[in-house]
Amino acid sequence: MEVHHVTEDAETFTCNAFLAVSAETTLVDAGAWDGVVEEIRSHTDHVDAVVVTHQHGDHVSQLEAVVDAFDPDVYAYANHPARTHPLADGDEVTIGDETFDVVSTPGHADDHVSFVSDRSLFSGDVVVHDDGAFDYGSFGRTDMAGQSRERLIESIEELLERMPDGVSRMYAGHGGVFEGDVRDVVETALERAEKREPKYPDE
Repeated sequence: MEVHHVTEDAETFTCNAFLAVSAETTLVDAGAWDGVVEEIRSHTDHVDAVVVTHQHGDHVSQLEAVVDAFDPDVYAYANHPARTHPLADGDEVTIGDETFDVVSTPGHADDHVSFVSDRSLFSGDVVVHDDGAFDYGSFGRTDMAGQSRERLIESIEELLERMPDGVSRMYAGHGGVFEGDVRDVVETALERAEKREPKYPDE
């Protein structure tokens, strides 16, 4: 599966948006960068589907622009005007050429879901490899209204329980792409989250 980070050159705050080019070309999150449609077009002339990890603005601000440009199916947990297919925990979705289980992972956002296959994890903001707060295993912030550290911890535990051994690629909503022992990174994030300490000094 060929995966492109299509918001990598953004100069404004956005999430990582990933384009999996294959027989089923899929965009994971749309981001908030107004250049994302042009960047997608540099890799493909069609997008079959968009799957949404959660609906914070940095993940979905450009969703309607992507829909206008490519008319894809849109899969999301919570309702959205562009959504064509609701997602639920335990569903399966195709991203590129891999089949992913949908895992409900709230805490950072009530509607947060992650996507895990035998080889790859699209973790959104529940777990990231590096984000400025921690390297090698960080977790989504939980200090804003509607967020919960306790629910986030439960979500990471659920993700570990349902993630197969051998997952070797992690595409997170922020930070870098990780290749290696993804389970170890997620376990490290869980250990840090369980300390209940503020993620950022001003949290």
